Amino acid sequence: MKKLYLIRHAKSSWDNPNGNDFDRPLNERGKREAPQMAKLLKQRKVLPDRLITSPALRAWTTCEIFANVLNVDQHKIEKTEKLYHASPDTWLSILRGLKEHPADKEDVVLMFGHNPGITEFANELLSVTIDNIPTCGIVSATLKIKTWKEIGLGSGTMDAFDYPKIL
Repeated sequence: MKKLYLIRHAKSSWDNPNGNDFDRPLNERGKREAPQMAKLLKQRKVLPDRLITSPALRAWTTCEIFANVLNVDQHKIEKTEKLYHASPDTWLSILRGLKEHPADKEDVVLMFGHNPGITEFANELLSVTIDNIPTCGIVSATLKIKTWKEIGLGSGTMDAFDYPKIL
């Protein structure tokens, strides 16, 4: 069994309406909520083997906050351009590409991305109906697979759906 945590980036700033979407930073609310949500995973004793993130500033910053709170080594973080506004098929492809190492299993993965792709992927992967994963929302799932190559749509069950406003 594998565990997957789909995490939408924390709330970002729109202070510069002419700025590049890719480079939008977190706003004050995002900087406050990301550590709170990461602490929730820490309380649940989540020990990630890998963190995979979109390189967009708001996703990358959210990922770094989670890594710091969860005490994850930087070498376990992977940025991939493919996650920036990725489709569900792209999310699947990234996960299927994870290497399996007998001595270093990657059984727990955190992925950081954007809407609408992250919500669409959660719905298709877990056969659920979530209207919207809000900023800094976390969908926790158990996947009924032994290797990442086996992942497919409908191959998991949702364990929890948490976001800042319900905490």
